[in-house]
Amino acid sequence: MAVTGAHKIEALYKKAAGLRIDKNKVKKISDVVDQKLYDLLVVAEGNARYNGRDIIWMCDVPLTKAMKESMQKFKELEEALELQPILDHLAKLPPLKYGLEEELEKKLPDLVGTLIYVMANITKEFSPKDRTISAEEMEKAERILNLMI
Repeated sequence: MAVTGAHKIEALYKKAAGLRIDKNKVKKISDVVDQKLYDLLVVAEGNARYNGRDIIWMCDVPLTKAMKESMQKFKELEEALELQPILDHLAKLPPLKYGLEEELEKKLPDLVGTLIYVMANITKEFSPKDRTISAEEMEKAERILNLMI
C-alpha cells in the first residue's frame, strides 16, 4: 500500500514541475517517497532518543532549510494529501520503537507531499517542461534524493 494514490502523484508532478508521468512510473515514485518518509522517521527516532524522549516530535525530523522551503511551496500548491493512507502504510513497515506526537502525525501528509514535490523538481532538472519523464531520469532523481535523505 502506498502513502498516496496514483492520481495525486500525477497531479503533483504536473503542478509542481510541469511534468507528466506514465502510470508505470507512479509505483516507482511512490516506493521512493515511502522509503524516504520512513528514513526521515528513523532518524527522527534517533533524535528523540538522544534528547531523552520516548516519543518523536516534529522537531526531531531532520528537515533542512531547503526541505522547509519546499514544504512551504508544496503547501502553496493547495494539494492536500490524506493522513489515513500514510498511517496505514507506516503500520505495515517495521515498527518504530517510539510513537509519533500528534503534531507530527498531522504533518505527515505535508512531509509526503514535500518529498513528492522535491522528487518532481529534481526530475525537472533533467526533463524539458511538460514532457513525460524517462526511466533513466527517474533513476537519477532517486539517486539524488538518496544522497540527500
